[in-house]
Amino acid sequence: MKKFLLVVGVLIVLVIGVITYLRIQTKSKSPADKSNFSSGDLEISVLYNRPFKKGRVIFGELVPYEKVWRTGANEATVFNTNKDLIFGEHVLKAGSYSLFTIPEENNWTILFNSETGQWGIKFNGEANRDPAKDVVSVQANSVQQEKEFEQFTISIERWGEEMQLIFMWDKTLVSVPFKMK
Repeated sequence: MKKFLLVVGVLIVLVIGVITYLRIQTKSKSPADKSNFSSGDLEISVLYNRPFKKGRVIFGELVPYEKVWRTGANEATVFNTNKDLIFGEHVLKAGSYSLFTIPEENNWTILFNSETGQWGIKFNGEANRDPAKDVVSVQANSVQQEKEFEQFTISIERWGEEMQLIFMWDKTLVSVPFKMK
């Protein structure tokens, strides 16, 4: 019995070690970052992981068109706001949300999902998202440009009265307008 417990204990330690090693290796290739925005009493943050292009074709190949993408790497991207926001005709209540996207050649669908804390993909490679927990879905145009962004970047900027949630990677730029309620 003691031998069995020792073997089980060693196996558990090995599994934990392998999982920790793989997580560290994965994170080193797509480091975590945080985009912060504040204006008056509005505070927004986006916590995400930033993969590199590394000579690959990104949209349409690495990130397939018309499929839900975790919008970064590793864990699902987390969007936090302390105030209600308006995206198009939809109100996003103050809180924390997973941020998923569906890239297409000319436009993207941006999905705010009430579930947070999950790894970004399932074992089958599909996005780890429960569609029933989507709270806001909004469309935005995708623009191709000359400048190439080597590392995936999310930014929040103020443009006049509106604010923009911006996604940049490869030669693709997507800007999603929103405002405070």
